[in-house]
Amino acid sequence: MAKYLLLKHYRGAPTAPNDVPMDRWTPDEVSAHLGFMDDLADRLQASGELVDAQALAPEGTWVRYDGPGRPAVTDGPFAETKDLVAGWMAIDVDTHERALEVAAELSSAPGAGGEPIHEWLELRPFLTAPPTITE
Repeated sequence: MAKYLLLKHYRGAPTAPNDVPMDRWTPDEVSAHLGFMDDLADRLQASGELVDAQALAPEGTWVRYDGPGRPAVTDGPFAETKDLVAGWMAIDVDTHERALEVAAELSSAPGAGGEPIHEWLELRPFLTAPPTITE
């Protein structure tokens, strides 16, 4: 099995057909969207393919090591993930084709008007250890 990360983006992808920001959805549309996400996660959990899934809060801080006892903390001017990544799902599937199927289904979550959002998702495999070479 191979693990993949599906990243949900706020921006940066081509515009989707149903590109209405969630803050403009009705409460029923938000509930339907979240229900779809929960149902998909439950089915992937039952099949043993879900590793984890989380929505991310919009807050965030850049931190780096800047010498002993001096972490550098800033809110910019960098392109920050809080502006880019809305959430993620990690899956463990048998094939790349299955990962594509899961991503496509996740992209079909309902949005404004109950229509699929056709959200662009970034699908990235987890980095695995290089093969051991013996001679």
